[in-house]
Amino acid sequence: MKLSIIIPAKNEERLLPRLLKSIKIQTFDSYEVIVADAKSTDSTREVARSFGATVIDGDMPGPGRNLGAKVAEGEYLLFMDADAVMPSETFLLDTMNEIEAHDIDVATCRLKPISDNGFDVFMHGFYNKYISRTAGVRPHAPGSCIFAKRSVHEAIGGFDEEIVFAEDMEYVQRAYKLGYHFAVLRSQPVLVSVRRLDQDGRWNIAAKYVFGELYMMTKGPFRSMPFEYQFDHFGKKKHKVESGGDGDEKPS
Repeated sequence: MKLSIIIPAKNEERLLPRLLKSIKIQTFDSYEVIVADAKSTDSTREVARSFGATVIDGDMPGPGRNLGAKVAEGEYLLFMDADAVMPSETFLLDTMNEIEAHDIDVATCRLKPISDNGFDVFMHGFYNKYISRTAGVRPHAPGSCIFAKRSVHEAIGGFDEEIVFAEDMEYVQRAYKLGYHFAVLRSQPVLVSVRRLDQDGRWNIAAKYVFGELYMMTKGPFRSMPFEYQFDHFGKKKHKVESGGDGDEKPS
């Protein structure tokens, strides 16, 4: 098997089907899907199994990804967030071809927001330019899309489970520092939800990420959380529902 797609999830019954549908239609077919479920209280596990995914006990995103990687059979690993979406039926074919053509060890994709909000488009466009320009110096990758050779993942010890924020960034930066080839893929972006922006506020989220970048540059990884940032997006907070492009409802 060529690829294992690993998705950490908690209470994602509403959005997980959208991602799994986008995987199901891929022209690339040498893959498996593993959902690392962090004790969901909704039907996340049932939804995952209905799409043929393997469901395992998960945890917070970093440990959940590591648990998925332990049972993965693929030569390559693709870590995705449950609210991301593959943009076309050739996403896996195009990205895997690019990775193999350039012998890339660890990679990420550009981000495209599932939103028509001009500020969202601007923020993600700025982010894409930033990670592209810093890729050869200080790599960045969101949890919504990280490709890695399984051999590389194992060699670097996986995600650092003591890191509580930006463990995805630390993962690719550690791989890069150890000499592995990192790249921002050009073939296709990955679609990402803006629900956290809606929930916590766009300027608030932007400020947290700027702070996070400066903190990591000067003090290193986050081993304690200096602000509120929850894995379970829905928790006790209310969320609004908007119509997705495929006709499904999606919380944001």
